[in-house]
Amino acid sequence: MVQHTKSENYTLPIAVMFSLFFMIAFVTNFAGSMGVIVQNQFGASNALSQLGTLANFIAYACMGIPAGVILKRKGYKFTSLAAVTVGFLGVGIQFLSGYAESFAVYVLGAFVAGFSMCMLNIVVNPMLNTLGGGGNRGNQLLQFGGSCNSIGGTIAPILLGYLIGGEAKTATVGQAAPAMIIAMAIFALAFVVIFFTRIPEPHMERPEERAERLKGKSRKDPYGPLSFRHFALGAVAIFFYVGIEVGIPNIANLYMSDLEWVGPAVAGTVVGGYWFLMMCGRLLGGVASSRISSRTMLATVSTLAIGFVLCLILIPETARVTIPLLNSEVPLKMLFMLLCGLCTSVMWGAIFNLAAEGLGKYTPAASGIFMALVCGGGILPFVQGFAADLVGFVQSYWVIVAALSYLLFYALAGSKNVNRDIPTE
Repeated sequence: MVQHTKSENYTLPIAVMFSLFFMIAFVTNFAGSMGVIVQNQFGASNALSQLGTLANFIAYACMGIPAGVILKRKGYKFTSLAAVTVGFLGVGIQFLSGYAESFAVYVLGAFVAGFSMCMLNIVVNPMLNTLGGGGNRGNQLLQFGGSCNSIGGTIAPILLGYLIGGEAKTATVGQAAPAMIIAMAIFALAFVVIFFTRIPEPHMERPEERAERLKGKSRKDPYGPLSFRHFALGAVAIFFYVGIEVGIPNIANLYMSDLEWVGPAVAGTVVGGYWFLMMCGRLLGGVASSRISSRTMLATVSTLAIGFVLCLILIPETARVTIPLLNSEVPLKMLFMLLCGLCTSVMWGAIFNLAAEGLGKYTPAASGIFMALVCGGGILPFVQGFAADLVGFVQSYWVIVAALSYLLFYALAGSKNVNRDIPTE
């Protein structure tokens, strides 16, 4: 862990990590919100409309472990600079797909952008947890960073819904070009800021370790992150969690956009409300996490989320509510979709904090494995989209109920560290 002294001030590195959290959500949620466009322009099914999100998150499976190695050998600063460069290229390819009118080019861009999101996550999560000293303080910084993540997540669907307008059947990738230009500008600015910022390197391999590795004399460690049961189960929990976080609003966006009396502009704004409530929840969680354990927090919000999703499934579509700010009606069940944002808001920080606790020197490698399992954010929504093709949008949320049930199990039993005998220094 970073040793905090009076002479050390980590305000700027923490601020940089918070800005990277914003980038992750803006670009990721942009890919998710594009589902409405690709359904129209490329004739995609509900499942295929999530292919951009799937490509974005499959990149995590490909890059998670290699990025962990890069982080260990090159450090946080190098990894973050490489990540924003790749992100700029990925969004640029998506931008070109509108002019090429190619679904394949769009998916390729989402895949490349996913490499960037994976590398950024590899940097920001262990860095904030380390700067906070682990424990409740580490979780607190992750929750505040998650609030910045939610700001990016809130802006993306609202901006895209506004750019599309009121008719889903006329939506094209070209209409989303302004949002992609903004994303590329943010990446360019982030590169400059990170380049001139001093970032601590607590987990970078030491010169003697590098020399041993190059000579092939590095000692074989019989243990690794997966030797810890609580980490292995936590990695699975992250797989399900990211799928839950992305699947809930993505499918809701498709569902509402498909209703003629709602449309994509209103749907995008309502989905933006989900991410806004995630931001509010993370701000509250950042305050509460200094007093409430991660285990209690995760168990509580998992239980509440299961209840909210069941309300979403069971309340009839005929029950409607008017949203005054939008002067439009939406299904009452969508209010429970919004409330899910309060629950999912604190899950990431709680799971990461529980899974990484007590790993010590295995933290960088563990972060890489963690990021590989973030691919659940693409796989689970794809599965839910496939279920929506078979049984309808609303009934597809049983996939979410099953995933939330696992998170509840992890909070109550799976998160306990039963491998304290493994040396971690």
